[in-house]
Amino acid sequence: MSTGTSRRVRDKWRSKKWYAVVSPEYFGGVELGSVPTDDPQKLIGRVIESTLYDVTEDFAHQYLKMHFQIVGVDGRRALTMFKGHEYSRDYLRSLVRRRATRVDGIFNATTKGDYKLRVSACAFTLGRIKTSQEKAIRKVMGKTIEEKASSLTFDQFVQEIVLGKVASDIYNEAKKITALRHVGVRKSKVISYPAEAAREVAKPPEASEPSEPETPSQAQKTSSESEEKEES
Repeated sequence: MSTGTSRRVRDKWRSKKWYAVVSPEYFGGVELGSVPTDDPQKLIGRVIESTLYDVTEDFAHQYLKMHFQIVGVDGRRALTMFKGHEYSRDYLRSLVRRRATRVDGIFNATTKGDYKLRVSACAFTLGRIKTSQEKAIRKVMGKTIEEKASSLTFDQFVQEIVLGKVASDIYNEAKKITALRHVGVRKSKVISYPAEAAREVAKPPEASEPSEPETPSQAQKTSSESEEKEES
């Protein structure tokens, strides 16, 4: 590489600053990592992947992947909104057992404030069950998710699906149908949210910024409605 090219590469990185990506307040406002950019507006819309462990610092939560979308910049902080979550593939595979039945359900839910999400629940039984029992469990899943979403705000609902409260409620009802080994909300995805939701979180970049740290330490409103199922 020529000297001129090397100088241009170094100058390009020198112009960038590091911004700390923080989770929404309903997930503690914790720092999820840092991203570099030469223009804060270029961060808007970027989706950051982390794990629930990064939020709770509980090692048992490493299996659950979290997705946050950057919707604004405040000083040197990149502010985010919850975009969705999902089980890791390895964890999902570890739940499968022989001579048992896996029941899946995919449901659209609308919370207070008109936030729309697609929620995928799963249940693993202790033994094989009849088709009628599968349908009954799936019905419990849909009813529980719909009732929860309609009675809770977006912040409350995503906390409950991620931290296991919704899964616990499904389990308590579905265990009356058959013995269950695991029930969980394996995936969620925000389909759409009100335009003002991002504006409430986002703030314009400040005119003057603090000095650069020594080490690195337009929200999308709708998404495709075509995704119905993801391979296990």
